[in-house]
Amino acid sequence: MSALPLSGIKILDLTRVLAGPLSAQMLADLGAEVIKIERPGGGDDARAFGPPYLRDPEGKNNNNNSFYLCANRNKKSVTVNIATAEGQDIVRELAKSCDVMMENYKVGDLKRYRLDYESIKEINPGIIYCSVTGFGQTGPYAPRAGYDAILQAMGGLMSVTGHIDGEPGAGPMKVGPSIVDYMTGMNASIGILAALYHRKANGGEGQHVDVCLFDTVIAALSHYAQIFLVNGQTPPRRGTWGNGGMPAGVFRCTDGELMLVVGNDGQFQRTCAGLGAPELASDPRFVKNNDRVVHGKEIMAIFAGLFLKKPVAYWLEELEKAGVPSGPINDFSQVFSDPHVQSRGMQVKVNHPLQPDLSLIRNAITFSGTPVKDYRAPPLLGADTKDVLATIGYDEAKVEALKEKKMV
Repeated sequence: MSALPLSGIKILDLTRVLAGPLSAQMLADLGAEVIKIERPGGGDDARAFGPPYLRDPEGKNNNNNSFYLCANRNKKSVTVNIATAEGQDIVRELAKSCDVMMENYKVGDLKRYRLDYESIKEINPGIIYCSVTGFGQTGPYAPRAGYDAILQAMGGLMSVTGHIDGEPGAGPMKVGPSIVDYMTGMNASIGILAALYHRKANGGEGQHVDVCLFDTVIAALSHYAQIFLVNGQTPPRRGTWGNGGMPAGVFRCTDGELMLVVGNDGQFQRTCAGLGAPELASDPRFVKNNDRVVHGKEIMAIFAGLFLKKPVAYWLEELEKAGVPSGPINDFSQVFSDPHVQSRGMQVKVNHPLQPDLSLIRNAITFSGTPVKDYRAPPLLGADTKDVLATIGYDEAKVEALKEKKMV
């Protein structure tokens, strides 16, 4: 089997919580050696974001929870107290041989430890140094800490998410998962990969990559934000309505709900026929998609009444025959039992010290020549400290002495 795409790349990961760790995990999946630096004793802040935690066979408390497990596979965990001079020396020594260093401390925090970009650049001019923050390295908000939900609010995402105005429960709503963290992690990975390519193709220069949640969420609003930039108006909240073809949204059936997106006029005609109301396709209010957008509430109300006549499975089969995009509203149990999801291998098993058959979500990228097949469980806190420090000249006695002083 061919080597993984990032085999030979070495990353020093000082990120915590979610956005940064997700990015480092993506790169680790692709073959990079990722050395995760954690605080002695507590580790990554995410280790406290439980429950649920894995069960210890001896019933002891542990810090391996779902939040940590989702973002830290394929890494090595090294405990280092970077607030001490000895700890800072260890990180700098490790950085000398790394291609990439990642951190998500508040702007300026690492400068006092001489672990900022300029300090690391002095000992490794080719380093790609990626900073992941809430608000970026510049601007009036740069000193602020930032969490996903805050940026969903400040970046405009919550203003266009939620029930349609006038409906019960209307008002700004947060997207369930930490979606801005995930997208920021993706941007960090893209930035790092682009900088690595630039370094290889253009004379070996390293650089500082600045990625933040605020920039990410604004950019991710794409066509929604572009509407405002074109006409000066913020789009209204659309609930479950789609963003192009109409009608599109969640429709209640006799035994549950389904999601429908009618993407063009041909699909609309076939949907009307399948629903037993072919005459709707020639109604002047609904002939063209633009007409259906203008008369959205009317066509949505008519469709709502039609879907209430049959169960979900019946309508999904009819819509599939008609070639109209639709799908059930799955919970996670249904997602991971779906035959297509299973055929794509989205759930992978790893051998974790506390759970030999721990399930994780596979990397979403597939390669024909360099497939990602092997996954290592997210490491126990400090599991690789001794082995990694041995590579920079710390023998077992020296590591034990540092442990006694709680420096590693």
